[in-house]
Amino acid sequence: MVYFVCRLIAPRPTFAQDMTEAERTLLGVHGGYWRGLADRRIAVVFGPVMDPKGAWGLGLVEAKDEAEVHSLLAEDPVVKANAGFSWEISPMAQAVFRKGL
Repeated sequence: MVYFVCRLIAPRPTFAQDMTEAERTLLGVHGGYWRGLADRRIAVVFGPVMDPKGAWGLGLVEAKDEAEVHSLLAEDPVVKANAGFSWEISPMAQAVFRKGL
């Protein structure tokens, strides 16, 4: 298995400050999808990153290959809603975990 860093890019840099109620609701469904991936031991960690240049979402996933990651991300509700979100995927050359994780 390989680990991939998945970066969710919001529809606009100010998204975290000015999202609409519909977008907030969609993010709740998105969070539920990712909680399901974590429960299935696919997502290792996920959540928003409050970058001063613009917030983005982080998902670290374990998958057999990049094609599997693309399939998982295509099923994400924010993608399926065609709401202006996009994903960037980067494979990790190595993953080192702290003891006990």
